[in-house]
Amino acid sequence: MAAAVAEPKTKYDRQLRIWGDQGQAALEKASICLLNCGPTGTEALKNLVLGGIGSVTVVDGSKVEASDLGNNFLLDEGCLGQPRAKSICNFLQELNDAVKAKFVEESPVTLIDTNPSFFSQFTVVIATQLPESSLLKLDGICRKSDIVLVAARSYGLTGLVRVSIKEHTVIESKPDHFLDDLRLHNPWTELKQFAKSIDINDKDPVVHKHTPYIVILVRLAEKWADAHDGRLPSTRQEKKDFKDLIRAHMLNVDEENYKEAVESSYKVSVTPGISNEIRQIIDDNSAEVNSSSSDFWILVAALKEFIAHEGNGELPLEGTIPDMTSLTEYYVSLQKIYQAKSESDYLAMEHHVKGILKRIGRDPESISRAYIKTFCKNARKLRVCRYRSIEDEFSAPILSEVQRYFADEDYSYAMNFYILLRAVDRLAANYNRLPGIYDSEIDEDIPRLKTVAASVLSDMGLNGASLSEDLITEMCRFGGAEIHPVAAFIGGVASQEVIKLVTKQFVPLQGTFIFNGIDLKSQVLVL
Repeated sequence: MAAAVAEPKTKYDRQLRIWGDQGQAALEKASICLLNCGPTGTEALKNLVLGGIGSVTVVDGSKVEASDLGNNFLLDEGCLGQPRAKSICNFLQELNDAVKAKFVEESPVTLIDTNPSFFSQFTVVIATQLPESSLLKLDGICRKSDIVLVAARSYGLTGLVRVSIKEHTVIESKPDHFLDDLRLHNPWTELKQFAKSIDINDKDPVVHKHTPYIVILVRLAEKWADAHDGRLPSTRQEKKDFKDLIRAHMLNVDEENYKEAVESSYKVSVTPGISNEIRQIIDDNSAEVNSSSSDFWILVAALKEFIAHEGNGELPLEGTIPDMTSLTEYYVSLQKIYQAKSESDYLAMEHHVKGILKRIGRDPESISRAYIKTFCKNARKLRVCRYRSIEDEFSAPILSEVQRYFADEDYSYAMNFYILLRAVDRLAANYNRLPGIYDSEIDEDIPRLKTVAASVLSDMGLNGASLSEDLITEMCRFGGAEIHPVAAFIGGVASQEVIKLVTKQFVPLQGTFIFNGIDLKSQVLVL
């Protein structure tokens, strides 16, 4: 039994360090549906299968052809003439036998038209290489059932990824850079008492060189405030003067703890209270909870009560401190003080959560302690992502943003590709083929694509706007090809977004991700 438990820990060791046991458990419960298993879809699914996703269902009505062998590394000559979905499933199963894989040999376009309820069984639907008309229908189906849709497409040297879901909430957003939650601008009683218990003027060189910078800053911030009518340094000159005050307490130039205090002195001047982003979340209409509210919004409602009462305008303390130069006993004492405050805040939050659950008629124990603790620890980093439907984006884009992207030299190519990827679908609907499929018709397809692209621009409210002639020609030369390196990159981005959405960690793409393989640039268009 112990070996059975240890095996997944060893198998997924590296990724567990990124998203933890909770994230891995969410992956292992997830059910993914892939539409079209060309190279783009196969690359996305390969990454998820290797990561230990729960189950995958591949929907594809094609047979394996010779052309598939050149751009899909999961197929070989033995697969020729076999159902593509079946062949891909067999190879995926070999990559990770813990993942359940099955296939449906049917055209995704037909399935969307004839059996929309089929998709309600999945956590996420990954739609690759779908024509615009089918993608719009699928988006409507998924939104009705609150299923996450990730659309991915590679087309020659370009491609896109687009997430669509009504609302996605993130507790563990894990930003790359975030200020430590030390509360030096507003220390609580126990932290003040501990700081006062240490004499920062002690002439003992060992003690002086190993007084934690947190203590130094709490003591000197209090000294500054006493001399400035209770105010902490706020102007540029005051912050410079405060650094000079810290340096004045140094006995020797090699005291690392005082250098750390100087480098961290800005933490004393942090604006008290909560950020605008968190204010928007707690003031959101969804924070007015009822029995059908999600656990996330119930915790937001509890957070609002905590801020108004025990928090005195602040969020729950995270409870961790960074490494610093310090005597071991001082550092351990500081850790315990921060942990005790964090635990106290958590218990207050738990009390509010249970009270709210009781008021709305739910079991007061229905939200786990672990979930509440995770929420408290990440309260400063909450994110709520809401996505427009793809149909809304297509029919009524944010005109000011579209114009800004076209005018911006850095974004204009991405905007050109966005328009042209829509235009090739319109042309294909009229001619039953993508432009440039036949070499002999490329010269005729270029003006056709230009005309169709102009109609897309007109529908978006951009009458008179023009696209790059070179890119129009390139889109025709691409001939709708899925080039394996591009497909691998787009599939990789799509699988990364699926992992974010399933684990509810990190922040997913907020718009349409466009890859420009000509200039090797990637950009996100929020339309």
